[in-house]
Amino acid sequence: MAAFVLVHSPLVGPFTWALVADELRQRGYEIAVPELSSSGKSGQPYWKQHADAVAWAVKLLPSHHPIILVGHSGAGLLLPAIREASGRPASAYLFVDAGIPTNGKSRLDLFQDPTAAANFRQAAIDGLLPVWTGEDLREIIPNDKISQRFVAELRPLPLQVYEEPIPVFDGWPDAPCGYLRFTGTNSDAYEEPARQAQREGWAYAELEGGHFHMLVDPQAVTEAIIKMADASLA
Repeated sequence: MAAFVLVHSPLVGPFTWALVADELRQRGYEIAVPELSSSGKSGQPYWKQHADAVAWAVKLLPSHHPIILVGHSGAGLLLPAIREASGRPASAYLFVDAGIPTNGKSRLDLFQDPTAAANFRQAAIDGLLPVWTGEDLREIIPNDKISQRFVAELRPLPLQVYEEPIPVFDGWPDAPCGYLRFTGTNSDAYEEPARQAQREGWAYAELEGGHFHMLVDPQAVTEAIIKMADASLA
């Protein structure tokens, strides 16, 4: 049985995946939900800090389980770096409403709309991106209790996390890939990666929902992830 490594965007926290992780555990899967922290004091690039944090969690998983790396949103660009840092083969890479990495490109480089990238930069205050409020997320995460837990993890993030280039090793992808697209409100930023996945012939699925649909309908997202993993491993 597969072990799923659920990676959240550095802009948010691990609660992003908490409800899906619970669903997967109930189905008997091994799960890791590592936390990404972004310290300006470590001397390492942020992407390296993130990849190493996930790689440590990967190494703790049972060695006989195939590893499925699952990245949401800005975590998609980290999946090759995580694979390389862990030293353990990935059996599949699953992108959930996420960016698809290109060697040496930053997250902002891969924004399809230059105006959106410029607005992103302009939102930073003293080099830090502000956090969302519950009111900002009301339409996307309508359950107040869940929204409050999600917001409680948010911290201002260095803009540099989105500006730094992220490497992709030669030969990636070295395992099957899949893409799960959320097609509802505030999820249009990943339209082009979704098209790319379809052009590449990856396993592909869509769910009607906003960008944090895993916190709205974790059962549907869990089932879609399992189905996509099974298709990738077949």
